[in-house]
Amino acid sequence: MFGRLMPREGKFFDLFNQHADWIAEGSRELASLMAHYGDLDARQRGIESIDAIEKSADRVTHDTVALLHKTFITPFDRDTIHQLITQMDDILDLIQDVAESAMLYDLQRVTPEAQQLADLNQMCCERVRTVVGMLSSMENADAILKLCTEIDRLESDADRVMRSAMSKLFRDEADVRQLIKLKAIYELLESVSDKCEDVAKVIEGIVLENA
Repeated sequence: MFGRLMPREGKFFDLFNQHADWIAEGSRELASLMAHYGDLDARQRGIESIDAIEKSADRVTHDTVALLHKTFITPFDRDTIHQLITQMDDILDLIQDVAESAMLYDLQRVTPEAQQLADLNQMCCERVRTVVGMLSSMENADAILKLCTEIDRLESDADRVMRSAMSKLFRDEADVRQLIKLKAIYELLESVSDKCEDVAKVIEGIVLENA
């Protein structure tokens, strides 16, 4: 009797899609921030925009977890739902960390490598949004797995860019403070693509268990 009175399924896929939209928007703002970092006004607007996006995504995460507690029958394993939405939220937390760290460290300039990492992150995040949007139907299983493979490839590309950037940084940067700042920013940027790959692995697991 108790089970019949509780919501079944819930609007989990709507919430996933809302969050994925925020992820994609946050990644676009970060790529724009890196591309126009020399413009102080644009820099400040970008940081503020990313902060607002992260807060909006946090609300979606909260709503998803609350719905999970109220829903009797979920579309797939409850722990997996919680893992998916929290790891999606981690992506935006890291994007916010990049923007806030650049401000807190008083980073005066960014490098082409930082811009390249931000662009790769945007590509990863756009694919996360697309693959999350397909998750409501296992008829999309083949396309989902293909996109997860693309995210994995982009994460490998980001790894290579970061290794090259670190090598160049330690070889050419004479200002130790700038070196320390850029090293931290590179690592945070690369961790965004790592987290996108983590989300892709969760989604792969969902597909393999349910398709």
